Amino acid sequence: MTRTGDSGVSITTRIDAATAGLRMRRLRQSDWSRRLVRETSLTADDLIWPIFVREGGGAPEPVPSMPEVFRLSVEGCVEAARRARDLGIPVVALFPYTDADKRDERGSEAFNEGNLVCRASRAIKAAVPEVGILCDVALDPYTSHGHDGIMEGDRILNDETVEALCRQAVVQAEAGCDIIGPSDMMDGRVACIRQALDEVGHRDTLIMSYAAKYASAFYGPFRDAVGSGGMLKGDKRTYQMDYGNSDEAVREAAQDIAEGADMIMVKPGMPYLDIVSRLSREFGVPTFAYQTSGEYAMIMAAAGNGWLDGERAMIESLTAFKRAGASGILSYFSPTIAARMPRR
Repeated sequence: MTRTGDSGVSITTRIDAATAGLRMRRLRQSDWSRRLVRETSLTADDLIWPIFVREGGGAPEPVPSMPEVFRLSVEGCVEAARRARDLGIPVVALFPYTDADKRDERGSEAFNEGNLVCRASRAIKAAVPEVGILCDVALDPYTSHGHDGIMEGDRILNDETVEALCRQAVVQAEAGCDIIGPSDMMDGRVACIRQALDEVGHRDTLIMSYAAKYASAFYGPFRDAVGSGGMLKGDKRTYQMDYGNSDEAVREAAQDIAEGADMIMVKPGMPYLDIVSRLSREFGVPTFAYQTSGEYAMIMAAAGNGWLDGERAMIESLTAFKRAGASGILSYFSPTIAARMPRR
């Protein structure tokens, strides 16, 4: 309803009761007010830093497809762990670059107590014991065919692979690994790994299961970083999940939690925010997301070409994981963003 004043100007005298006085922009008008009412916050405590370890010494070795990411010597990993501690990053994740002459059909180097991951774990625990260590449990960094499991012809053998993964997990726990991260997607592996760890006295070693790991195009740079690029025979769709499925992720997570997983993981991250949200709400257990090498490389490439603001995109992308319900994120941006973020 309006009326016309003496001046002839129409004056609104009543507005809909549902919107009376409502001005959503009031809370956005200042930096302090935006921070005061922010629903989702990101800090260094939310981050896990993936690190690539290689043989030898010397300077860090760049990963061409991942700008500002490097393969580090064992001593370089120790320095990275010190940096993580100083930045407030609670956990580093170790991934090995395995030379071709140490790869075979069955991934035997995974069981070597003196392999790269084990040596790096021992060195980090000796120098920086307050930083947690996450170790990937899968055979692909060690196999000559690039698959996560043991092959027979064109088939990945589930039960034989699970037995091998148990051996790998025990070796890593003995070396000082705090969190075992089975990323292989074999059936029943969480229960078997839990039993294997308990039997040798590692009852307190955590398991972060990659419960929903999709057969994705976003893993390419990672495979280059660990030396398996170009080795893969066939693809991984017989054991990694179909990206068209969501209910399947719920079943996978339910099985892993029932088998003893302390935490679960969704990989990749941003293309699967719906899965992160669904699993975190469905189960109420710590749920993590992996911002994969391909996701990282896309942001870095676009930023490098001036197509977007790289720093803002980095922070926005990681905050999206938290908003979706993730307890934390594995990200190659971790040291960069931790240097810019407040600590709790």
